[in-house]
Amino acid sequence: QQQFVESGGGSVQAGESLTLSCVGSASLYTSACIGWFRQAPGKGREGVAAIVPAGGRTHYADSVKGRFTISQDNSKKTVYLHMNSLKPEDTAMYYCAADDSPFPSCRNWYGDPYLNFAYWGQGTQVTVSS
Repeated sequence: QQQFVESGGGSVQAGESLTLSCVGSASLYTSACIGWFRQAPGKGREGVAAIVPAGGRTHYADSVKGRFTISQDNSKKTVYLHMNSLKPEDTAMYYCAADDSPFPSCRNWYGDPYLNFAYWGQGTQVTVSS
């Protein structure tokens, strides 16, 4: 069964940085969109950033714009989430997933993450203390 593997999480102080990695099989990188999501205790899963593998167009949640950057390395079949200026409210389990709709686009990333995204990994925990 195909799925992504997330890594790179950890415990940091506010203002510090982390880079998360999302590794998947080659076929997953032909998806329409690969997204990073997070889920804090007691809250729903929300989109953080997304990228269209074909072309590299990126999308960000307002709460992380200017602080987080999503990028891809096709040779390593890896999507990264570079997180700077971390805040305690960024504390969550972070996941990546793919939308394998036929048309390259992250338009579905703005909706219910469970509706169009699949191949979820086990997640990687990010904890930011003040």
